[in-house]
Amino acid sequence: MAKYSEEFKHSIMLKMMPPQNQSVSAIARETGLSEATLHVWRRQARAKGMAVPGGEQEVERWSTQDKFLIVMETALLSEVEMAEYCRGKGLYVEQVQAWRDACMQANGGVAQEASRLQKDLLEREREIKKLEQELRRKESALAETAALLVLRKKANAIWGDSEDA
Repeated sequence: MAKYSEEFKHSIMLKMMPPQNQSVSAIARETGLSEATLHVWRRQARAKGMAVPGGEQEVERWSTQDKFLIVMETALLSEVEMAEYCRGKGLYVEQVQAWRDACMQANGGVAQEASRLQKDLLEREREIKKLEQELRRKESALAETAALLVLRKKANAIWGDSEDA
């Protein structure tokens, strides 16, 4: 197995990053590296916090992970630095700001959904409890009716039908 230098790996990752955004398959054809190796390197780069779209030309189709990493990279930049960063990456400042807003609101939606699900769960638990009580009541009534029928049969067997008299 060939061991590649970190510099070489980094140069390959740069090809996958904006503004070049070369696809994994194109880089594989160009360099002779396997696509599997390139995917592993891309996954490792993402784990280190690099945004590596790997060939997706339409920025809006990038993975949420890549968008989040761009938001993280730009979080502390001034307006001028942000504009420069975006020009270098082939992005628009408005896109990054929209991604930042989406990231900031992501947890709010989750919290609201969790709250709604919790309320639904409590409501269902109450409904189940009510139905179980009703079932117990009906089972009790059914058992009582069955016992009365058995007693009637036994009484009829011992004393005979009261209808005959």
